[in-house]
Amino acid sequence: MKAVEFQSALNPDRTLNVPSSVANCIPQGQTVRVLILIAESETDQEWEQAAAVEFGQGYAASDAIYDQLSSR
Repeated sequence: MKAVEFQSALNPDRTLNVPSSVANCIPQGQTVRVLILIAESETDQEWEQAAAVEFGQGYAASDAIYDQLSSR
């Protein structure tokens, strides 16, 4: 499946506009999968950032060997 990303805002009639540059890439009648990401609250973002920082602190210099492995 090919992914295309764009930003849009909900219109007053509660619809979304798809940019013509994106719409032109979709064959007529093609079924598409739509995923909508909504900004999280500031508190959720702070928790996510704190978790990422704590996870990163568990990374040791000896773990760098795994960065050299092929990602097949």
